Amino acid sequence: MEETFKFGAHLVRRIGYGAMQLAGPGVMGSPSDPEAARIILREAVALGVDHIDTSDFYGPHVTNLLIREALSPYPHDLLLVTKIRAKRGRDGSWKPALSRADLSKAVEDNRRNLGLDVLEIVNLRMTGTKHGPVKGSIAEPLSVLIDLQRQGLVRNIGISNVTYEQVKEARGLCDIACVQNHYNLAHRGDDALINELAAAGIAYVPYFPLGGFQPLQFEALSRTAQILDASPSQVALAWLLHRSPNVLVIPGTGSLAHLRENLAAQHLIIPEQQLAELNAIATVRPEDDPGAI
Repeated sequence: MEETFKFGAHLVRRIGYGAMQLAGPGVMGSPSDPEAARIILREAVALGVDHIDTSDFYGPHVTNLLIREALSPYPHDLLLVTKIRAKRGRDGSWKPALSRADLSKAVEDNRRNLGLDVLEIVNLRMTGTKHGPVKGSIAEPLSVLIDLQRQGLVRNIGISNVTYEQVKEARGLCDIACVQNHYNLAHRGDDALINELAAAGIAYVPYFPLGGFQPLQFEALSRTAQILDASPSQVALAWLLHRSPNVLVIPGTGSLAHLRENLAAQHLIIPEQQLAELNAIATVRPEDDPGAI
């Protein structure tokens, strides 16, 4: 199983860290213990994490500021990937922010709060519903990001929460560094897309990698976990790493113990018999999609 993948200009380990859970409840406000959050970030990097996924609308501004406080000046091999498309209401709501002014401001906010002159990879995350991405052209908001790339403010562009047709449209407009969609062992609607992106050398970054499993699926995970002396969540992450060499996982946590457990999943080798069993339990149920950010 490949341990690294070229992501933008960086060769990264295939398991990184998602910073969303470092914000307060509902991804709003500061955590109860900001120093503990900073410790988790430092420990993640110390354990070899070289890819952190974040956004300035987490908090808002909270996770980016924590990352800057904990890790700046940044290690030369640390890749920070952010996303834009939303702003937060005072009630914690997620409000679409896809106008030219909104997207330009989002890039500037991420640059300022992360303390970076250039954002290495920015994901344009499209709005959706609990049933998944919303169909339709993404050319207009993507053109804003392309313009910001030409200005030298963004180095690489990714897209998130998108349909196959939107991926095809985006690839016709610019180079795409990654696709970030809802995908895990139980929700495998992007199987064909992952294979196509792998052939093109494009990263696929699944969000919500550890949720939405039905009882029978969890039983299969538990059986394999017992054989491997691992936890079911470790098996779920390891299955994603086995799925394709272009799959990069970014599990998030506010716990040091859980962080170490997640990172240990990269060393699990799932035997062929158990891998076949896990592959057979997949089901795609759009009504279960949590619409996670």
